[in-house]
Amino acid sequence: MIKKRKHIVWLLLFTMILGACSNYKFKPTTAYEVSNFTATNHRGEEVTLESLKGKPWLAMFIFTNCTTICSPMTSNMAEIQDRLAKEGVEDYNIVAFSVDPENDSPEVLADYLERYGVADESKWQLVTGYDQKFIEQFGLNSFKTLIKKVEGDDQVMHMNTFYLVDETGVAVKNYSGYSETADGVSYDTVAIDLETLIDERLKN
Repeated sequence: MIKKRKHIVWLLLFTMILGACSNYKFKPTTAYEVSNFTATNHRGEEVTLESLKGKPWLAMFIFTNCTTICSPMTSNMAEIQDRLAKEGVEDYNIVAFSVDPENDSPEVLADYLERYGVADESKWQLVTGYDQKFIEQFGLNSFKTLIKKVEGDDQVMHMNTFYLVDETGVAVKNYSGYSETADGVSYDTVAIDLETLIDERLKN
């Protein structure tokens, strides 16, 4: 009898959790309109704001010669994609803007991404092909983020943020992309928000 009661309790709890997940509504916390851009991805293909429209995407700013946060950020983004892959989520892109375009050619970016063994390389767009002034202004205007190459230094200052951009090209939420603590990057939150945004778009 006790075992039967425990089974019923667990069944009720499981049903409640499923109900809570299905009723989850994505709530935007930002409304940054992404400016038009034309870039070249790590496969040598042209990428524009217009070509990305129609499905949501995750954005970040990195560079391959980075000695601090870029590698952990890329690993964390790959971990988010692992979660998306397990849930069968397909309709999205991941866009990584190089903040060091002078040194990050498409070939260099392709070699960089290959290190991470990502779940689905076709979803990734590591982009370059613009000048330093453009990416610094683009980051500030489109994502309210600071990017600055220091004179005489091979490092570029930039933030460790991930951005969720909706299918119309508006950045609707941001997250920490790097943390020195184990619980600092919310992999599941990012994945659930992206999946929910996709589901809501398909329903409309």
